[in-house]
Amino acid sequence: MPRRRSVAIVGVSLSDCGRVDTATPYALHAQAARRALADSGLDRSVVDGLASAGLGTLAPVEVAEYLGLRPRWVDSTAVGGATWEVMAAHAADAIAAGHANAVLLVYGSTARADIKAGRRTANLSFGARGPLQFEVPYGHTLVAKYAMAARRHMHEYGTTLEQLAEVAVQARANAALNPEAMFRDPITVDDVLAGPVIADPFTKLHCCIRSDGGCAVLLAAEEYVPDTAKAPVWVLGTGEHVSHTTMSEWPDFTVSPAAVSGRLAFERAGLTPADMDFAQIYDAFTYMTLVTLEDLGFCAKGEGGPYVRHGTLPVNTDGGGLSACHPGMRGLFLLVEAARQLRGEAPGRQVPGARLGVVSGTGGWFCSSGTVILGRA
Repeated sequence: MPRRRSVAIVGVSLSDCGRVDTATPYALHAQAARRALADSGLDRSVVDGLASAGLGTLAPVEVAEYLGLRPRWVDSTAVGGATWEVMAAHAADAIAAGHANAVLLVYGSTARADIKAGRRTANLSFGARGPLQFEVPYGHTLVAKYAMAARRHMHEYGTTLEQLAEVAVQARANAALNPEAMFRDPITVDDVLAGPVIADPFTKLHCCIRSDGGCAVLLAAEEYVPDTAKAPVWVLGTGEHVSHTTMSEWPDFTVSPAAVSGRLAFERAGLTPADMDFAQIYDAFTYMTLVTLEDLGFCAKGEGGPYVRHGTLPVNTDGGGLSACHPGMRGLFLLVEAARQLRGEAPGRQVPGARLGVVSGTGGWFCSSGTVILGRA
């Protein structure tokens, strides 16, 4: 049996982000891809794999054509916000096995601009067929489902609104150090609590922002690393898990699928949460950060509230979806920030001596999770 190759992130980049009124989603894909390739120092001819979701009728075929690529390995797995961590796991496995040499993960969205221009409207449901048909008539929105889960955690463990608000406050403090973040003005716990209610117990600042933007990550086999422009960030372990789609099939509102994907990723990496120098966690809502920290093992179940107020682990160092950017599916942005931290390329917000980090994406309403452990030599 041939030896499995080691796999590294060799290029990362953001497209223009925040308020982007004049670009199309395809243009943001292309901009991010060009920048990630330039960051890697590799020629586009080495790219023989593409992972893309969320754009076009035949994603990633349309995106590949727009980028001028003819990949021999593709992935269009779509599991919400966890998509990109799951895709990174699939790409790393494919490269390790020799099915591809260099895989480009790319994303772009003009979610904010489309709403402003009337090209897109809000909707109450992801669909009204299949299992979801039993909940759709009751008008559950995505934010309402997260809010119900947060309320359950508050009921069972005494988690407070102030503790949840602290997640938003810390995210904004991190964003203040990130010149690419969309919102950088400081906020307080009182500011979060005083905002308009979106879905009890969430006020506006408990919820992610809506932005435009894109990003790209290039993964490559070990033999390409000597030719790259930047230090490699190695993929050390991955895990993925799917839990439920209907709320009635969710066994415990206080446990996310990261409890499984995280355990698998740490086991496969041969590492523990105590080894991590930072965590990049999907944060469409403040509760997501709190419960994911528990489920990844940074604190015990039910202790997330005190942990987010007094813990020392750097989390969402770019400001996260709560303050930096959130153009739809944010999971790929987590991988970009993690790579930058491990390469020492996050001035002003750099975690000193960062060598290991965990990235955890969440999809749907805690329906899916992908976790990736990354490290530098």
